[in-house]
Amino acid sequence: MPEIPVLSLDFRLQKQLENAQVALQQGNLDYVLEVTAQVLKSAPGCLPVRRLQRVAQLRYFNSKSRFFSKAFSSVTQAGFLFGGGKKDPVKQMENAEKLLAADPTSEPALKLLAEAAHGLDLPETAAFAWEAIHEQAPTDREALLNLAEALLLAKKPKEALRAADTLLKMHPQDGDALSIMRKAAIAQTTEKGNWEEKGSFRDKLRDEAQAVSLEQASKVVTSDEMTQRLIGEALERLKAQPENLNHYRSVSEGYRKLGNFAEALNYVQQARKLQSGAADTSLEKQESDLKAAILEAKLKDIENRLEAAPQDAAIKAEFEKAKADFAAFEIAQARTYVERYPNDYEGRFTLANLLFTTGDFQNAIANYQQAQKNPKVRIGAITGMGKALKARKMFDLAVAQFQIAKAEIPGMDDLKKDVIYQLAECYEAMGKPDEAINEYKIIYSDDIGFRDVADKINAFYSSR
Repeated sequence: MPEIPVLSLDFRLQKQLENAQVALQQGNLDYVLEVTAQVLKSAPGCLPVRRLQRVAQLRYFNSKSRFFSKAFSSVTQAGFLFGGGKKDPVKQMENAEKLLAADPTSEPALKLLAEAAHGLDLPETAAFAWEAIHEQAPTDREALLNLAEALLLAKKPKEALRAADTLLKMHPQDGDALSIMRKAAIAQTTEKGNWEEKGSFRDKLRDEAQAVSLEQASKVVTSDEMTQRLIGEALERLKAQPENLNHYRSVSEGYRKLGNFAEALNYVQQARKLQSGAADTSLEKQESDLKAAILEAKLKDIENRLEAAPQDAAIKAEFEKAKADFAAFEIAQARTYVERYPNDYEGRFTLANLLFTTGDFQNAIANYQQAQKNPKVRIGAITGMGKALKARKMFDLAVAQFQIAKAEIPGMDDLKKDVIYQLAECYEAMGKPDEAINEYKIIYSDDIGFRDVADKINAFYSSR
């Protein structure tokens, strides 16, 4: 599958992309997401479009409650990250795109995208995925190493050299990085003149201009110096117009990009003290998001200290308390939201997922039941309710939920295999081995490598 430039697309798609760029500047993210998803269905190798899509996804994700989005995606991830999809890179890419639509910061989803791109011979797309992981985790050796290798495959030795050099600054004696440096240096000398050989100069110039235009729109990570300058400018505007909420938002967003969540929260809270900001629901969500980010950062810091000293009982206790505090905060926020908007069934689905992860299965069931009224989350709610009932050992009731989900999920994707597997486990727990093996056979006939299904089938026939 070739990686293609924008100008190779159908003219109508090019026009839609131009409109999408304008829509991005105007903040119409839904349109951008719709257009880019449509284009990538037919041209998954058009990297500028994927970059544009990622900008819109990140902006949309950051405009919503992050813990709502992450909780929404947590249940769906389990269905997409099993080994079965890895045999088919096309299907694997589809699964990665679904996960990234729910949470573009998901590292497992980005890795899935990179693996799919590699399987489809799209090295630039693979590099794009590893670069996104590197931006989120700058010290991650695996991400940098894979990024450098993908750039080499994409015939971008200069960029590969930079990635390997970054890795060597952190690990001066890293053999893999040194090997990539040598390969990239050789490739750099043999690749000269390659640009001129392919196509006419004028066509390449037009192609490059179109790609650069889209890629410029997708630049979401600025340098710290630039961000500081933008914060300074926003503060000057705020002094001149202290009642303008947009200036508070700009300052807060700048501090958020720098990772200074406390200062970002400070300016959101200042904005909410104004008469115009008190009833602004977007500011309310930002305040909630930033409080969650602060707790999450604290949890991560303690987790890092625990990894460095795994036997330290005091750090373990501190970590467990921080984890409990974060979970309690998320649930409290979700409850408040549901109390305010009782008919927002997507919100109930988020609350149910959070309750499920903390082991409050009874309350999770009640919210999953309500969430089934929303077609968007219906399957996830049915499946979640089945798992919660199964956790409570109400196997007959869980079977009913899994059977509904099994009937409503079209085709045979990893989510449906998971549902059937859960159904079979319920039958086993109920002492119904024949019903269980019939369900396992359904999975086996489609995907012999799914979990331990092959072992179960072999054991069944060996015992006969």
